[in-house]
Amino acid sequence: MEFLKGDERLDYLLAEDLRIIQSPSVFSFSLDAVLLSRFVYVPIQKGKLIDLCSGNGVVPLFLSARTKGTITGVEIQERLYDMAVRSIKYNELEDRLDMIHGDLKDMPAQLGYGNYDVVTCNPPYFPTPSNEEINENEHLAIARHEIYCTLEDTIKVSSQLVRQGGKVAFVHRPGRLMDIITHMRAYQLEPKRIRFVYPKAGKEANTLLIEAIKHGKPDLKILPPLIVYDQNNEYTAEVRELLYGDN
Repeated sequence: MEFLKGDERLDYLLAEDLRIIQSPSVFSFSLDAVLLSRFVYVPIQKGKLIDLCSGNGVVPLFLSARTKGTITGVEIQERLYDMAVRSIKYNELEDRLDMIHGDLKDMPAQLGYGNYDVVTCNPPYFPTPSNEEINENEHLAIARHEIYCTLEDTIKVSSQLVRQGGKVAFVHRPGRLMDIITHMRAYQLEPKRIRFVYPKAGKEANTLLIEAIKHGKPDLKILPPLIVYDQNNEYTAEVRELLYGDN
């Protein structure tokens, strides 16, 4: 198939009836991307959305099923960017989705300040170790560790790109919650909604979803918990619906 290169494969996004190009040798999307794309409030009929740290374009593809607005993805790794472009073309979404190959820190100057209604980001979760060995796979290391951007970078740029009253949503790890809130408030993003994701009932949360509003008023809501697996180690009904749709 002309859309695939090397060890790539074409995977299904079942709930959206879309396809995405993935490869076992680079970072593939996880449940986190699904949760982020479902969690964020998006304009249905129109609007401008931008996704930072887009990888192979999975969040823009997910969001395309929820909004008729335009969606831009930003990815610094050329191979992942190329995969995202081909996935968008395969799904015939070029009229609404586009990708930018570049450093997210350059985007406010390149795209303009306050031009977006919604910003989403699934950033690298871990600070870059100074004296530890990180993943020898460059693609995985960049996706997981703050090699090209820090948490503060992603929040600062999100604030610069979003309009006043616009929304910024992140998925991250609960251990960074205080850092996230501190940086958001420093850059005029007021956290409004938080949801914790638990692998199982009775376990500690391992994922955090947070949405903020630019220049919003303080009024934080803690949403009900999301449980991923039931006691039989199968997806819960809510997660099944997120992944596979009504069927």
